[in-house]
This record gives sequence, C-alpha cells and structure tokens, in this order.
Amino acid sequence: MIQRIQTIYLFLAFATTAILPFIFPLWTMSTGEKYLFMQNPFYVILFGLSTTLSIISIISFKKRKTQFVLGRLNIILNLILLGLFVYHSLNLSGETVTVSEKGIGMFLPIVTIVVLALANKAIKKDEDLVKSVDRLR
Repeated sequence: MIQRIQTIYLFLAFATTAILPFIFPLWTMSTGEKYLFMQNPFYVILFGLSTTLSIISIISFKKRKTQFVLGRLNIILNLILLGLFVYHSLNLSGETVTVSEKGIGMFLPIVTIVVLALANKAIKKDEDLVKSVDRLR
C-alpha cells in the first residue's frame, strides 16, 4: 500500500542508498579528486544489499512482520557500513595520507538508519492496530 507512511520512509531509505551515493562523494583526496563509493567494491556490495532490502520491504507490504525484520536487517547492514566509514576515516585521516576532507556521503548510512527506524516504528504501530482489532472480534 503506497499510502502508508512506512512505504514513504522505505522509499526515502531506498533513495538514500540507491541515488544519493552517486551524487555525494565519501571523501575528497588530498589531490582534489573525489572518492565515490563505486571505487571500492565492498562499499558497492553493501550499498546494493541495503537498496535491495529496501525494495523487498516496499514490495512485501502485506507481510508486516517480514517488513519489520527486513528493516532491522537493513539497519544492521547500514551500521556495518557506517562502522567501515568511521574505521577508514580514523585510520586514514590527515594530510600525510591520501584523504584530506570527509564528504557528506559518509553520513548517508546515518540518514538511512534514522529513516528505517521511523519506518519500523510505523510498521510496529500498524501491527499493534491490527492485533487490537483482532481482539475485538
């Protein structure tokens, strides 16, 4: 159902992981060259998995429990991605190494986690509503 708020949140999570990484660089090299996620195959795989989980969650709108579990898995996946970005920025930061400036692309997993948490909250609210209606029957 497109009209539910969690579908909008899941679409925002999809856009954050599928479209925005192509626009915003992860960091800028000291040479001025922008480092996009496509230059590291591991980042491509993680962003692709997150995008796939968002699409599957949008499609499985009739199965709220499956949607909730997929949202949790997607949050865990984005936490791993965020951890990799933090690890990379802490170990390779500074002007002596190739990274000189962090980009806004490093914060995309944080935005995705927040949006997925809001989607899971709305899914849980719908599930509780359906359970309360079932008790009245």
